[in-house]
Amino acid sequence: MPKSRTVNSGRKSYPARASAAPWSRSQMHTTRTTGMLDMAMHPKFAENRLIYFTYHKPIGDNLASNAVGRGTWDGKALTDVKEIFLSDDVDTEVSRITFGRDGMLYMTIGGPGTGPAPSLNRPQHGNDYAGKLLRMRDDGSLPPDNPFAGKKDYKPYIYAMGFRNQLGLTMNPFSGEIWAAEQGPNGGDEVNVIRAGKNYGWPFASYGRDYFGPRFNSAHAAQGFEEPTLYWVPSIAVSGMTFYNGDPFPGWRRNLFVGGMREGEISPTGKLDRIVFNDDWQEMRRESLLRDLHQRIRDVRQGPDGLLYVVTEEDDAALLRIEPIE
Repeated sequence: MPKSRTVNSGRKSYPARASAAPWSRSQMHTTRTTGMLDMAMHPKFAENRLIYFTYHKPIGDNLASNAVGRGTWDGKALTDVKEIFLSDDVDTEVSRITFGRDGMLYMTIGGPGTGPAPSLNRPQHGNDYAGKLLRMRDDGSLPPDNPFAGKKDYKPYIYAMGFRNQLGLTMNPFSGEIWAAEQGPNGGDEVNVIRAGKNYGWPFASYGRDYFGPRFNSAHAAQGFEEPTLYWVPSIAVSGMTFYNGDPFPGWRRNLFVGGMREGEISPTGKLDRIVFNDDWQEMRRESLLRDLHQRIRDVRQGPDGLLYVVTEEDDAALLRIEPIE
């Protein structure tokens, strides 16, 4: 049986905010689901010490745009911090980043989750980065083989489209595929295997309900959209996720761990879901962990020691380590 241990706790902190000039906190827009968003190490971090982070940069009065920064870790702080990508769209929210097996940096940009049609439909507009998954080189430049590069009415960094708020992003270390977790409305949280140039349907297809009760059209394939690999009804407010490929838990290898912040709009019902697959990556069963903590699970990662680390999102937030019982 596994056990969890708190290895650090306290108020939430955002390490990149403390980086040296010229990048400073004044360059970040922080309200609600904006601000400092995610961090990732370069695949060759041991050699180049590069750390990447995504955040909201102020653009005009009370507006912000998603950006990617990069700095070199000298053992105490980030140095030579610079912005390598800036979306030219505003009023976008959450963003996660991860590196793929191809060495490219993948970045999500959230799309509107509710509101009138012109705004809500932004994830379906090719000339708008809202509700998209982007792909770029490690220096922020454009890969020429991106599926929409050079196409009229499409922004070139778009790799896939039709998403709501994607709060989980990871590479499957066994297949090399990029998997993304997306929050639905009242139900319809999704995990998608990302394919180049594909459309995942939001807001025209979802297994959830509108916040006022009506159902969305759930016929993804019939409308030309990709079906989700996993979905939740009711919603668990999916957050970070990771595949396990360590040694301390041999029975968990090839399992996907997905954080949840609350289930069915009821607090406090956060949990960590463990998804078991067959050899073809088809779901076999799920197990819910850490329910008894009654905490919002914001992120989960595997450490270099093969153990799982979980971050809660509370006033007294904690970093938890899950390890086997001797």
